[in-house]
Amino acid sequence: MAISADVVGRTYPSIPPYLVGREKIREFASAVHATDAAHHDVAAARAAGYADLVAPPTFAIIVSQRADTALVNDPEAGIDFSRVVHADQRFTHHRPVVAGDELTAAVTVDNVRPLGSGAMVTSRVEITTVSGEKVATTVSSLLVRGEDQ
Repeated sequence: MAISADVVGRTYPSIPPYLVGREKIREFASAVHATDAAHHDVAAARAAGYADLVAPPTFAIIVSQRADTALVNDPEAGIDFSRVVHADQRFTHHRPVVAGDELTAAVTVDNVRPLGSGAMVTSRVEITTVSGEKVATTVSSLLVRGEDQ
């Protein structure tokens, strides 16, 4: 099935709120070898000016990928996830993610560019608090290989 350009401009419904927990931040920081004490110790985070533990910048991917699921699972988009190669990921941070944040996110398809029998799908996820404060914007490009690739 070909990737549908009809999804360009489509914004999918926001994900349910994701509560950022201290242990999730610590686990993520350990997994990515982020050793700054502000990721692991509440007192160190507060001494650095944060309200609680601060997440490493790439922590936003957890929330972003939850939003991306709506696009990948949309039958109208025509994306066969078994044929996807993650080509690019970019983050724009509006403020740090800290423990206690309740985040939501919505994905918008910005571009579908045919490449042979496949396509490059570029999407944007806006991550906000449940009260609407901007936290991060992620831009992702997925190369969806065609049947013959």
